Amino acid sequence: MNKTAVILLQLGGPVSLETVEPFLFNLFCDPDIIDLPLAFLFRKRLARLISTRRTPAVQELYKRIGKRSPILKQTRLQAEALQHSLLKKNIQADVFIAMRYWHPMTEEVVQQIRNRGYEKIVLLPLYPHYCKATTGSSINEWKRITQRLHVNGFETRVIESYYDHPAYIDALVERIQRTIRRVPEKDRNKIHLVFSAHGTPLKLVKNGDPYSRHIQRTYELVLEKGQFGLAHHLCFQSKVGPQKWLEPSLVQTVEKLAHNKVSHIIAIPIAFVTDHIETLSEINIEAKAEAKKLGIIHFDMTPALIRSPKFIECLTDVVAKELN
Repeated sequence: MNKTAVILLQLGGPVSLETVEPFLFNLFCDPDIIDLPLAFLFRKRLARLISTRRTPAVQELYKRIGKRSPILKQTRLQAEALQHSLLKKNIQADVFIAMRYWHPMTEEVVQQIRNRGYEKIVLLPLYPHYCKATTGSSINEWKRITQRLHVNGFETRVIESYYDHPAYIDALVERIQRTIRRVPEKDRNKIHLVFSAHGTPLKLVKNGDPYSRHIQRTYELVLEKGQFGLAHHLCFQSKVGPQKWLEPSLVQTVEKLAHNKVSHIIAIPIAFVTDHIETLSEINIEAKAEAKKLGIIHFDMTPALIRSPKFIECLTDVVAKELN
């Protein structure tokens, strides 16, 4: 029987306040993040400068969400759930986690794969929407490491996106419906649904990156499936640096809704499948505090998908189809 491994590709995150700086250094060393002309000549020096300067502020943010990123713990839950779900479909596969910027990192996983003699590999990014800076970066890193270590004895399949998979859409709809039910029934017609995706520089869009189109399509499908009958908005967050990014921003959207006397907001982190600092801090602490300051009475955020049965069903289906 062919030995199969499914590799969950994810961002990773610092596991302590002390690991924030090396995590940021790894992030800004990524050639798919810092891709300026001739950047290879100064990328590491620039990454060291940025990570050193940003560390104190980022550490303060992590202090507010438990002093560590929850990504690894939650990704392990997803890996266990996926492996169990695949087994129920008679698919024998071991599920591994390869983080892009913190441990377990890609090289560690490639070494395990080589030592255990797998013959089929499925790369499954935990980014439903393809973007050069996320899925593209993780796949490029996998290729670099396997080439450098001369690991080429297995067949590799790549799942690039699943932003429109019906079970993924169902999972998002379920989370939204659950959060709507937390609002008193008499006030539910006041809710505005604010779908917030991680932003990207407009440069990526102009160069043909499909991420923004994928996000737009997920947004449309969720509204179509959910039939919420509520006002809705799509915005972007987490802008870094001076470049122009996708708009409107989350901050701009909250300010506009407050100006229009909106009283109830539910934020949906549409591009995230686990909790991140961008959701727990940027949305659920910072944006919530700003909303309350501007007079918004109710600000809530949908729970992360993590091992939502529908989301695990989606992952199981895309892996099964790739193997078959």
